[in-house]
Amino acid sequence: MKIGVMGAGAVGCYYGGMLARAGHEVMLVGRSAHVEALQRRGLRLQTSAFDVELPVQASTEAAALGDAALVLFCVKSTDTETAGLALRTHLAPEALVLSLQNGVDNAERLQALVDVPVWPAVVYVAAEMAGPGHVKHNGRGELVIGPTAARGVPGTLDAAGLISLLIDASVPAETSDNVAGALWAKLVLNCAYNALSALTRLPYGPLVAREGMARVMDDLVAECLAVAAASGVQIPGDVPAAVRRIAQTMPDQFSSTAQDLRRGRPSEIDHLNGYVIRRGEATATPTPVNRCLHALVKVLEGDLA
Repeated sequence: MKIGVMGAGAVGCYYGGMLARAGHEVMLVGRSAHVEALQRRGLRLQTSAFDVELPVQASTEAAALGDAALVLFCVKSTDTETAGLALRTHLAPEALVLSLQNGVDNAERLQALVDVPVWPAVVYVAAEMAGPGHVKHNGRGELVIGPTAARGVPGTLDAAGLISLLIDASVPAETSDNVAGALWAKLVLNCAYNALSALTRLPYGPLVAREGMARVMDDLVAECLAVAAASGVQIPGDVPAAVRRIAQTMPDQFSSTAQDLRRGRPSEIDHLNGYVIRRGEATATPTPVNRCLHALVKVLEGDLA
C-alpha cells in the first residue's frame, strides 16, 4: 500500500518506518534537513530489537501524498490548520487520514478542512529524532483508533483493514467506541509530564523520584479529571495509576515539550495544559496547577524566541 506521512518527526518517522519495514511504500513529508537525509540514505529506525536503514521516499511538499491510500497526519497541534490546508487539495478521493497527534480536538479541526475521513488515534510511543533521518524508539508503540462516520467514497480503508495492516507491521492497535475518553486519558498523561519534564529538564523516571513531584502530579491529574467530568467525558481505567506507570515504562523519555524547548521550537503546551485551562474556564472548574505550569512554559518559550 502507498502510505503517506504528513509531518516526518519522531512519531511520523517511527510509524512510517514500521510500515516501510513491513513492505509498504512510504512517502514522508517533513522539514528539509530530514528530507535531505532521507533521500540520501533512507530512514534509520533504531529500536532495542533492531537497528535498520529503510528505503523510503521523502519530500517537503504535501503534493507528494497525492496517491496515498492512507495518510498519517503527525504534525504539531499548532500546525493542524496550516498543514491541513496544504494537504487538502492533494488527497486522493479514497484516502483515509489518521490523526496521530497530541491533544483531543485535532481530528475534528482537520476534518473541517478536508473531504476524506479523518479518524483520531491515541498514540502511546516514546520516540525521538536522534539526528536527520534517524528515529530512535525508546518504548511502547500502541495505537487506539476511533473510527468515525466515513465521508469518503466506497473503497476507503475500513477499520478492520486498518487494524490488520498495523498489526501486520508489528504496531499494536485496537479500535475504541470511546475515543474521546481515550484521547482525554492521553491528554492527562501529557499534562502530567510534559511541562514538568521541560521545566526540570529531566526524563520521566528521575522526574517522579524528586521530592514533592509525585504530589504535584497528583494535584494536576485531579484537576484534569475534574475538568473532564465537568465536560461530560468518561475517561476509562485508573488514570492516576496509568500516570504513575509511565515513569516505569518510559523512564528515560523526555517529554515532547522538553524536546521542543531544547531545540528552540514552540511547544504544544497551548493544546495540552492550555486546553485544560480553557475547558476549566468553560465549565467553571478551577485549574491553578495547570495554569501555573502553562505560564512557566510560555515564559521559557518567550525567552527562546
